[in-house]
Amino acid sequence: MSTEPEGTEEAPEQEADGAVGGEAVTAESAGAGAAESVGEEPGADAGEGGDSAGVDADDAEKARLSEAEAELAAQRIERERIARRKAEKQGPVASGAKLSGKAADLLAAVRAVESGAKPVAAVFSEPEAPRRAAQEPVRPRPVSAEAAGAGGSVGVPAPEAVEAVRRVLAEGGAPEGLAAQVAAVLGEGADDQLRADPWQLLRVTGVRPEQADGFARALLGAECAPDDERRGRAVTVWLLEQAALAGHTVLEMPALVAALAQRGVPDADAAVQSTIAEAEALVFQDALDPAAPEPAEDDEEGAERPVRILVGLERYALAEESLADGLARLINSVPKEDGSAADWESVAGSAEGSAAELIRAAAAAGLVLHTGGEASLTEPAALLVAARGLGLRAWAATHSPLGRDRFGALLHEADPHAPARQVATVAGLLSGAEGPGRDTDGAFDLDLLVVLDAPQLDVETAALLVESLPDGARLVLGGDPAVLWSAGPGRVFADLLAARICPQVASRRPDPGPLGELVSGIGIGELNQVEAPGKEVVIVPVRDAGEAVHRTVQLVADSVPRAIGVPAEETQVITPGHGGAVGTRALNAALKERLNPGPGRFGGFDPGDRVAYSPAPGRTLPGQVVKADADGLHLTCSGEPVVVPKERVEQTVRHGWALTAHQAVGGRWPAAVVVLPGDAAQALSRPWVYTAFGRAERHLSVVHGVEQALPRAVAEIPAKPRTTRLPVLLGAPTAG
Repeated sequence: MSTEPEGTEEAPEQEADGAVGGEAVTAESAGAGAAESVGEEPGADAGEGGDSAGVDADDAEKARLSEAEAELAAQRIERERIARRKAEKQGPVASGAKLSGKAADLLAAVRAVESGAKPVAAVFSEPEAPRRAAQEPVRPRPVSAEAAGAGGSVGVPAPEAVEAVRRVLAEGGAPEGLAAQVAAVLGEGADDQLRADPWQLLRVTGVRPEQADGFARALLGAECAPDDERRGRAVTVWLLEQAALAGHTVLEMPALVAALAQRGVPDADAAVQSTIAEAEALVFQDALDPAAPEPAEDDEEGAERPVRILVGLERYALAEESLADGLARLINSVPKEDGSAADWESVAGSAEGSAAELIRAAAAAGLVLHTGGEASLTEPAALLVAARGLGLRAWAATHSPLGRDRFGALLHEADPHAPARQVATVAGLLSGAEGPGRDTDGAFDLDLLVVLDAPQLDVETAALLVESLPDGARLVLGGDPAVLWSAGPGRVFADLLAARICPQVASRRPDPGPLGELVSGIGIGELNQVEAPGKEVVIVPVRDAGEAVHRTVQLVADSVPRAIGVPAEETQVITPGHGGAVGTRALNAALKERLNPGPGRFGGFDPGDRVAYSPAPGRTLPGQVVKADADGLHLTCSGEPVVVPKERVEQTVRHGWALTAHQAVGGRWPAAVVVLPGDAAQALSRPWVYTAFGRAERHLSVVHGVEQALPRAVAEIPAKPRTTRLPVLLGAPTAG
């Protein structure tokens, strides 16, 4: 590795504190990652605390639905469809005849809930059902913003409803600014719901249990008590929501009970029981080894099949079940007739290495997994070119517009005479704004879909994609399994790789050059020194936070453009979190002052400012401010105009010279400056370092202030585990 480019300076400053980042919380401390106070800045990406959804009540009559609201409407309609289909299924398969002891009690409790009786057990489970056969899906339809507004699925609460909620909040001493959010979350009669159950305030993003307790004490007076059943239910649901922010789709019962005890719930078992009885959460009994046979009739008394008890929110449980059903349908469907085996073999024979393996796998299977780094993208590109040559309607989808544009250029290079770019973003594909559209049955009008950046698929997005594919279509999920997982709950790609239910093709094409060598080593837990004759990798040591900020600005504005030839607008700064003295807020303020100084007359923004726009949690679009007017803040994102209504600017737009690794995943830039201040040591992990360092195409500068914490994180700190049910639903052993 090289020293820093010539011309850098030193400027001592005190060390920062409180940088945040990484994969949030463990199951045992599911509540630790919530906002510290009501009204905390809500613009954080979903991997680091979620996003607020406030709407200015004064402009409620005129507010137009945003792209994010339309997308949420589509997802809500799909979840309702899944729920209806679940309700139409037959009752639970009789099982558990040989269970005894606690497992038998759990099973009896679940059946009591299903029959409508009051459950008597303190902890609950659900009898394990066998692997379901593929079912004909009811296709989701794209939902436009106008339709969503007309249908009332997503909308702005009426001013009188907001005012009624505001009065209740004021009476309880809660911030009146939450009124619009509360009215939107609780729906009709929100004020009456709050009076009847003040802990419903916990359903609003950013509110913590201690704040809801204070609100409840003000409203209920002497009737308020820690053992109130309403409080137990609300805190249970809140903990499950916090777990989802950390990536879990369910929590194991012991972890949930322990977290409830930490939150001052006197009888945690009773709180879980009440939550399940009121259908605010679901409970599952999953075999630790689905392949293990049930105990035989002649087994000695007391023999039990090892199980784990899980509790989760309905939306994620139904999404996982829908995803498992859809994957089974694809795997069991016979691919459409689209050329003879000889034709497929002919195009595979003309490909090289693992590209040929990928083509052969896709020819024979409805679901294929492809793994590899940046260089491996040439292989799905070869597959798409081959499929189009055989007459298939083939499309690719990426996580971000940057990835879409990069892969589109790669496709054009592979086949300059191909038709117009057939690459979309996943969000654009689902909303109907991009892609081939849908057929008369509501399915995507295609034969082959290649989804890149598959590790970024959360369970709900994956379920929507799979349910939208027609019978006989082929799905290829590709990506680098070493990067950070999705911002939303689930670990879909990792679960599928572990399940081994379909063909898997691992690319043998390494990323080239010193950067490729460095990142490849990180992927296997080794932080190696690499030869960088062209200053491809530069280490910039710093002593404290002030020096880290100074060096970062100097690198972006001076050293990298002069020594490497990459201008500031093509250099991306990446840091572990938003807060702290070297978080994105501090770095963006310093970079704006140097690169585009101005008064920030448009809500803190000026024309020419580099921004990060988050239309929905987990999605970040790099862009630039063009202007502002009565319609809102005008941006350009990947060459496309975007207008952000003024009431949503604060929640969805940040300055974007500096991003977190979660925000940057899916994109690559000619140069990247990764900032590791001393207080970031606890946030580092191997996936974080791999993702951050891998965003650079030509040059990487590392502003290094964590000393031995960096090699230790690469060698010893893997991705934090996530608890999911998808492996069991796919018939695979539970991950440890």
